[in-house]
Amino acid sequence: MIKLFPTLTIIAAIGSGVVGGVFFAFSNFVMAALARLPVPQGIAAMNSINITVITPTFMTALFGTGLVCLVLIAGAIIGWSQPGSFWLLAGALIYLVGNPIVTMVFNVPLNDALAAVDPASTNGASVWTSFLRDWVMWNHVRTITAIVAMACFIFALL
Repeated sequence: MIKLFPTLTIIAAIGSGVVGGVFFAFSNFVMAALARLPVPQGIAAMNSINITVITPTFMTALFGTGLVCLVLIAGAIIGWSQPGSFWLLAGALIYLVGNPIVTMVFNVPLNDALAAVDPASTNGASVWTSFLRDWVMWNHVRTITAIVAMACFIFALL
């Protein structure tokens, strides 16, 4: 591997692990806790989370890792004959598709729909029920792909 790529691979592994850990927490207990609240409170809490998650730290972890993955894809293709290139390419593609892309295509539109509903309405309860099912399912995808990507980056370094 080119000298810069081991460092970027370590950064991608750490970023994938951090993002996977955050999503793991949501998949395993945060969303279950929100689902136990009365509908208006659950919606309000999730809407608050969706606002407060937009921090430089989390956005750097989620999308910065994606940018590093783009560089790693190029490096893996250019250095295809180098050891670990397959794992590097696999990890970067899995992370990009499973995290930034799934987030923007599925989770963010669900968040926007939830933010637009009146939490106390009948429609609010219906949207909340669908949101919990669909958002959590896509969050499972993000969790699994971030963890698998992290493992691929580790294999690339071995």
